[in-house]
Amino acid sequence: MSIPIEKPRIAIIGLGFGAEFIPIYQLHPNADIVALCQRNPESLNELADKFGIEKRFTDYDELLADPDIDAVHINTPIPDHAEHTLKAMRAGKHVACTVPMATSEEDCKAIVELSAETGLHYMMMETVVYAREFLYMKELFDTGDLGKLQFLKASHQQDMDGWPGYWPGLPPMHYATHCVGPVLGLARNEAEYVSCFPSGTIREEMHDCYGSPYAVETTHIKFHKSDLSAQVYRSLFDVARQYRESFEVYGSKKAVEWPLIEGEPLVVHTAKKPEPEIPEETKCPDYGHLLPDEIAPFTQGGVYGGDDGEEHLSFTQGAGHGGSHPHLVHQFVELLRGSGEGYPNAIQSANITLTGILSHESAQKGGEIVRLPEWSLSS
Repeated sequence: MSIPIEKPRIAIIGLGFGAEFIPIYQLHPNADIVALCQRNPESLNELADKFGIEKRFTDYDELLADPDIDAVHINTPIPDHAEHTLKAMRAGKHVACTVPMATSEEDCKAIVELSAETGLHYMMMETVVYAREFLYMKELFDTGDLGKLQFLKASHQQDMDGWPGYWPGLPPMHYATHCVGPVLGLARNEAEYVSCFPSGTIREEMHDCYGSPYAVETTHIKFHKSDLSAQVYRSLFDVARQYRESFEVYGSKKAVEWPLIEGEPLVVHTAKKPEPEIPEETKCPDYGHLLPDEIAPFTQGGVYGGDDGEEHLSFTQGAGHGGSHPHLVHQFVELLRGSGEGYPNAIQSANITLTGILSHESAQKGGEIVRLPEWSLSS
């Protein structure tokens, strides 16, 4: 059992996308941002000078040896997430980590086991489950306005051409947390098994990168201890589509559908109205009121690069991640202080991440059912 920390001291690891979070932690009334870590000393010093942060590390191991750091927020490349998480927890640090949790079942299991053994908190920083659109649907669910949940659907389509390093040829479902997270997160469900089908092919020069030719992968998720199932689909290359993270929920009283074009309003369908009146375009409210006043404005704009207006590509292409960044920070801080849910925790994060990884395995087997491991189910 973790001992609550009244004002946790946070270090941010990785300062590309990670720089978005520096001023949010700085302004949070119950947290201190005490250190930054990046391999490039020039950009590290530039950001640390800009935000007035004294402790700077180019060596991750040296940072982990610092007893004045309670927790790390990891924003390093995807292949490094598991290694950096495990190192931090072995050093006695709580962990927040950008998605996905890991790239293999073995690493997900190791993180879950280490969190349980040490009592250290782990939270996967999934943006969609704190986006204003999701929070609006969650509010409708929590108040009973949706009625009985009947079906859930989500997508994440993105053109990753030109992204560096490990991205070319990545199987679509290997990075599926943005569409798996909301369907499982709405009612805090877990996936029991999946069946996934591939469709189409990407350019041949990318086939050998991961041994995957698939342009699109679509999976059905059977929920554990529930009559619900969900459908999610994902594409990364050679599919003509504007960036879209979508989430649709169908209840017995109301349903909510994501717009087809970014920036358009949600559509809320209400049962038993006259047929022409069933659908209603609805502007999604902001949920800054759930946050401390000091960080509430960050739901409305990015912070990367400060006043020069330059923002990280994942933020601009991702439509600002739905104002989720201050919610993620607040959830993690409150978790460390002993009062927050910190969704998703280690087991929930593993279940979400493995839903994608095992869906790709299913696709390779022609849609064969693949079960999630027992240890990724909390009940």
